[in-house]
Amino acid sequence: QVQLAESGGGLVQAGGSLRLSCAASGRRISSYVLGWFRQTPGKEREFVATVSSSGASTYYADSVTGRFTISRDNAKATVYLQMNSLKPEDTAVYYCAVDVTVGKRYATTMREYDYWGQGTQVTVSS
Repeated sequence: QVQLAESGGGLVQAGGSLRLSCAASGRRISSYVLGWFRQTPGKEREFVATVSSSGASTYYADSVTGRFTISRDNAKATVYLQMNSLKPEDTAVYYCAVDVTVGKRYATTMREYDYWGQGTQVTVSS
């Protein structure tokens, strides 16, 4: 019902920046919480950031607070993740996701999300 397509990943030097985008199609997502997760080989997918339907409320994992910013443009059906001051430990495949449950401000666990993108690789070199 919702298709998500991430873009903007790549290779960047430590201390650099990247902006990831995730475009949604199909079902309208303007009423839903959106989130970003990341995963490295052999590890569990971990929460990165989430944003409320209006974009007014955001919440971040401790590891990225102050460096990453999540935002959304409902007119474009797109969620963004601005990543600054990147560190090698930020290297991962980054996924966007949508939580279709009504009335929520944010969602921080994989179990809460209903649709996922295919991911985009971010590699931070030292």
